Amino acid sequence: MEADVSEMRNELQSRDGLWRRIQLECQKLYTELLKIKEYKDMQEIQIKHQSSHVHLTKQLENKNTELLLFAESREHQEEELNKIRNHVYREEQSHSSEQERMKTEISDLTEELHQKEITIATIMEKASLLERQLKMELETKHKLLTKQQLLEFRYQVIKSENTHLKEMV
Repeated sequence: MEADVSEMRNELQSRDGLWRRIQLECQKLYTELLKIKEYKDMQEIQIKHQSSHVHLTKQLENKNTELLLFAESREHQEEELNKIRNHVYREEQSHSSEQERMKTEISDLTEELHQKEITIATIMEKASLLERQLKMELETKHKLLTKQQLLEFRYQVIKSENTHLKEMV
């Protein structure tokens, strides 16, 4: 989008330069037209007695026609320039709204990530607590197992003594 906007700006600047050159050309032509009119007026006074009056009038008409065509061309270029300006404006508005949407989305994703980090931290705390509890239970069971093995060993010893005593009896 930025490339399109940049391209449109470049085209707009190019057309703006063309427009300024056209305006200068219009001013030159207008000045030339004024000079031609002055010349024509002077010639009309002199040409009343000469036959070249028709020729100069045709030249003036040709210049007037050129000027009218040039004015029409200028209007068309103004319309094109306005279309381009409107298009660039719409593109900039679209780009701006897209940036706002992306900022909002990034903000939402950041908030979601923060919530997930909090959840992970909570789970890690619970896991750590459960791990400690499990270690304590394992230690308790290990102590009980050791105690049971000791009792079983004593039982075997007493049983053995008892058997021995029974045999003796």
